[in-house]
Amino acid sequence: MVCSHDNHEQHSHAKPAERQQDNLMLCPQCDMMVALPPLAYGTKAVCPRCKTTLSSRWEEPRKRPIGYAVSALFMLLLANIFPFINMHVAGIGNEIKLIQIPQVMVAEDYASMATLFMVFVQLIPAFCMVAIVLLCARVRMPLGLKEWMAKMLFQFKTWCMVEIFLAGVLVSFVKLMAYGDIGVGSSFAAYCLFCLLQVRAFQCVDRRWLWNDIEPMPRIDRPVTVGRIGLRQGLRSCPCCTAVLPAELAHCPRCHTNGYVRRRHSLQWTLALLFTSIMLYIPANLMPIMVTEALGNKITSTIMAGVILLWGEGSYPVAMVIFIASIMVPSLKMLAIGWLCWDANGKKQDRADSERMHLIYEVVEFVGRWSMIDVFVIAVLSALVRMGQLMSIYPATGALLFALVVILTMFAAMTFDPRLSWDRVNETIKKEPQGDGK
Repeated sequence: MVCSHDNHEQHSHAKPAERQQDNLMLCPQCDMMVALPPLAYGTKAVCPRCKTTLSSRWEEPRKRPIGYAVSALFMLLLANIFPFINMHVAGIGNEIKLIQIPQVMVAEDYASMATLFMVFVQLIPAFCMVAIVLLCARVRMPLGLKEWMAKMLFQFKTWCMVEIFLAGVLVSFVKLMAYGDIGVGSSFAAYCLFCLLQVRAFQCVDRRWLWNDIEPMPRIDRPVTVGRIGLRQGLRSCPCCTAVLPAELAHCPRCHTNGYVRRRHSLQWTLALLFTSIMLYIPANLMPIMVTEALGNKITSTIMAGVILLWGEGSYPVAMVIFIASIMVPSLKMLAIGWLCWDANGKKQDRADSERMHLIYEVVEFVGRWSMIDVFVIAVLSALVRMGQLMSIYPATGALLFALVVILTMFAAMTFDPRLSWDRVNETIKKEPQGDGK
């Protein structure tokens, strides 16, 4: 466990039982009680049962994330000030800045699409970087504000879609090469660096270390057995700060988050969100997502029509990327979520079945947001291709419906409790987690 120098001195005077409690953690994925081993710099502790990363230790746990986050904010500022990309068709050129993309969509009465872009690509990433700087630098703030910022930091992490937007920009380049000359502005490199730096800043912040730095972990008032699940010991894990709490205590005394032994109505919420996303997915594929106006003629295109067009033009890799991200991933993700819910209601299973379902859950949680790539492609195209009667591109209703499908399936994955897949498995792991090098 990583501690600051001050915290290390405090722990050195603590009672042995208290120090032992500080190393205990319930795995958030399979509910196994583990005792975290002392970690060397550059290593992480993983759950011996489901292989989920529980904690990691970095050299300079304050300076590293602060340096990456400050650099990322500076690059984001540069990316919004200078031109981002440009296009020239038949002697007519157009150049846009990053900040102009939502402005164009608002002007075309697509404020909802502009809001999605601003929230996922600009505001949430910027907030997370500011939160990392303030929390790791121990800036004087009210304790309640610190707790709120730490909560939002880890909740918003999933919704940072900077790298997905960057991939969407590269795909839009390939689409536009057939119509004219595409160039990058001076801020394009800055945005690429912002993408890399914000990912690195997130990697260097360990949830358990950060919460222990804000406030000590609550004491456990009962005997604890390592290698048994918390459910059978009358214990639960706080979903926000990872504190080990009595099962009957609904309110976490450290982060003040309400929680339960298992997420309440997890399967009901997951299935409700899944069925809603399926109902929206059908019209999202049938309705046009983009309108191209060239020389007075309007051409509408659906997601599949765009894939076929790219394939016909010989852009096979890009066509495959769009097909996988926008057709295969949402379809397979909805099937996988339904399978997880069905399995969670099934009979007692062996460990191999739970490991397989856990792998499916991790894949679903990771790839789901990448389906937003097509939405960001449309945002870039509609902002850049503004050349009057010669050529213009507009988003259509299908794009908004598809964005809602992606968001709803992400919420469905979040509301599903992965511990349900492990509850019926015999407890066969009785050892401490291993420390793996990064």
